Amino acid sequence: MILYNITVNIENDVASNWLQWMKEVHIPEVMSKGYFLNNQVARLINEIDNGGTTYAVQYYCRSMADLEEYQRDHAPALDSKHMERYEGKYVIFSSMLEVVGTDVERVQKQ
Repeated sequence: MILYNITVNIENDVASNWLQWMKEVHIPEVMSKGYFLNNQVARLINEIDNGGTTYAVQYYCRSMADLEEYQRDHAPALDSKHMERYEGKYVIFSSMLEVVGTDVERVQKQ
């Protein structure tokens, strides 16, 4: 499984609007394309005061091939909507991670 992580630092004056738009519009649009199994949004807790709030938007997909197809066929149009709406108000970067374990329990030494 592949975890597609998009980290966004959004200026505080639009952060609540951005989060609402992401939950109500953008993420549902991304999910409607059928490439991702589930998603989550997390807010960075230990952030330095830089005038913005940092979020990690994460999508899980079955394979790198699925992610590459999504990025090629759908991401440009969706990214364009994000840029037009919040241009100059955010810094963004993405990363792709291979999930090598989930719900791993801590082993107790006896």
